[in-house]
Amino acid sequence: MGKRSGIAWLAAPEPHDYAAAVSYLALLYEKPAVRAMVQRLRRAPAASFKAKDIFRASGLSLLGISNVHVKKDQAKIARGKRLSPLLLVRDKLHGKVVIADGYHRLCAVYSFDEDSEIPCRIV
Repeated sequence: MGKRSGIAWLAAPEPHDYAAAVSYLALLYEKPAVRAMVQRLRRAPAASFKAKDIFRASGLSLLGISNVHVKKDQAKIARGKRLSPLLLVRDKLHGKVVIADGYHRLCAVYSFDEDSEIPCRIV
């Protein structure tokens, strides 16, 4: 995917990102629905959205820079290490976007540039 706002990104999510998505989504949805969502995420084409828009659509709060996971991702950004794209699920019933994986990365990127385009897979 290259760089956006000076932030390097992997071309595709890493395998462990899908496992993390399953773990989180299993708290919100039944197991068969989670399996279907993650299968669709694996096949979803690359997309990108501004960090600030993902936050607005998710309804989540920005984690502070004191969060250890956000700090780790900020350090990766500073070293030029490539980050994994976010995994997003549209919750049409509630009119929100669920961040299935990548919340800490989103917070770290936002702290650098809220207008940064973040690559993701969305279903």
